[in-house]
Amino acid sequence: MPSQPRGIRTRTHILDVALECFSRSGYDATGVAEICLAAGVTKGAFYHHFPSKHAVFLELLERWLSDLDEQLAAVRGGSETVPDSLRRMASITPLIFESARGRVPLFLEFWTQASRDPQVWQASIAPYRRYRQFFAALLEAGVVEGSLRPLDPQLAAHWLVALAVGLLLQGALDPTGAEWGRVAQDGVESLLAIWASHSRAENSATNDPSSQRREASS
Repeated sequence: MPSQPRGIRTRTHILDVALECFSRSGYDATGVAEICLAAGVTKGAFYHHFPSKHAVFLELLERWLSDLDEQLAAVRGGSETVPDSLRRMASITPLIFESARGRVPLFLEFWTQASRDPQVWQASIAPYRRYRQFFAALLEAGVVEGSLRPLDPQLAAHWLVALAVGLLLQGALDPTGAEWGRVAQDGVESLLAIWASHSRAENSATNDPSSQRREASS
């Protein structure tokens, strides 16, 4: 494979080193000078690629979330129905927890700092809003396909995101407190017990000759 252009290699190197520095010292305690020293680049080179430390962290966050996006898209593409998609998404929760291990406290620290800058804050919460819309569209598709009862997709998406964020926080605060993957699956099943449409099962039973014979003989 051809090697990456030098600029891309430098940018990727800065991101990798910045993640190491953030993980070791925390976001607030890590300065641009420390990142430059660890990466072996000048401040001029740093600012050529990134306008600020905030921008570095946001790109690291987006890098992690892009992997999550690929997993969610693969699950959705390989599922026949929306409830099946949600169950399979819940089943990969342990993988998501593993990839987020040690990062959630770092994210919380960053968001605390970002809350003081309205522009950075808007960029910081954009992924949260994106996932909320993703789940709203997914749930709306479930209503259209008949696998879910009529519901408010935006409200239901809030519930799903609240479940996901709550589990991530609990997993970070108390990693051995529960089998969080199982808790995620149980949580999704509890929601599906409310949302799932039974019309398909009822229609199948109605069209089943054996059930028709039983009804006729009763």
